[in-house]
Amino acid sequence: MPALLDVRAVTRSFYGVAALRGVTLAVEAGRITGLIGPNGAGKTTLFNCVSGLVPPDSGRIVFDNADITGARPDFIAQRGLVRTFQIARGFPRLTVLEHLLLHGPAQPGEKLSVALLRTGAMKEREAELYARAIEIARRLELTRVLDNTAAELSGGQKKLLEIGRALMAEPKMLLLDEPIAGVNPTLARAIGERLRELAADGITILLIEHQMDAIARLCDHVIVLAEGRTLIEDSFAALAENPLVQEAYMGRRKWAS
Repeated sequence: MPALLDVRAVTRSFYGVAALRGVTLAVEAGRITGLIGPNGAGKTTLFNCVSGLVPPDSGRIVFDNADITGARPDFIAQRGLVRTFQIARGFPRLTVLEHLLLHGPAQPGEKLSVALLRTGAMKEREAELYARAIEIARRLELTRVLDNTAAELSGGQKKLLEIGRALMAEPKMLLLDEPIAGVNPTLARAIGERLRELAADGITILLIEHQMDAIARLCDHVIVLAEGRTLIEDSFAALAENPLVQEAYMGRRKWAS
């Protein structure tokens, strides 16, 4: 199967310190790929380059057969590549429903003339977005907190809302930065189940996560970064037995799946 995301020899430095030293990887469509590595390996920096938050110094990034190297985040998101952040972001006083509606694409009411005239096209699109927001909330088990503000949510619910906002953008691929970090085990498993359902529906996922049990449970394929480079990639079971990975990531301590 051809790669949906193709990263070739990407580098990025900050004030002379190299964060990425020529990362090369490919993510196949329709599955969950894990991106792991020790702190400082360059995982979040790679997400920032791929999503357009910061441009790479060199290299090439291709998504869905389009070169997106150095493109703006809004252009990349419009093409269907959407990310979440390690720390869930949002507007504390907006409700869950308002957050979801805010992130829906193609909103004609954003134009002043259309908003004032309340055209039929605007009302129709608003109805579509409302229906989509309700469905996403149901799918992520956020229905009972639809009217709660973001400030009232638990840490796990905020993670789910972060995923929900990304889904409102109608993505082909999600970049998820530690969606389970800091979440209690029960909710972590629930989030994992939702991610599996999304992958089954054809949404490709590239997932950063430090919880190896979650990586083992969720990921079809795993890529290891170390010192800003792609170290190795394989199934989790194979990587757990690989001495190079054990040394780079866990100090030779064997992983338990």
